Amino acid sequence: MKALKVVAVSGTLVALSFGGAWAQDVKKDVQDIREDRQDIRKDVRDVQQDRRDLRQDRRQLYRDRKAGDKDAVKKDIKDVREDRQDIRKDVRDLHQDRRELRHDLHPKRAEDRK
Repeated sequence: MKALKVVAVSGTLVALSFGGAWAQDVKKDVQDIREDRQDIRKDVRDVQQDRRDLRQDRRQLYRDRKAGDKDAVKKDIKDVREDRQDIRKDVRDLHQDRRELRHDLHPKRAEDRK
């Protein structure tokens, strides 16, 4: 009888320890998903701002070309190129963050792809 109690108590302790570990994993996964969503929102804002900057620089380029200011045109062309690079970089980050979120939400699918 004493041995049965020891086995029952140890089994309960093992079950509780696994349950606690599982709860920690779930908490960590939820936090990871939350952070991925925050990253996505930040990247979307960055892309939107970069597109606004690009539109503004294109308007300025058009005005400078119309005015015949060659030095300003060179500067504006450089600004437009930098804006395009920023957009590409931010879009790439956005895709990466969405991929990470998808892997966090569907870990079984991610394991199947490996």
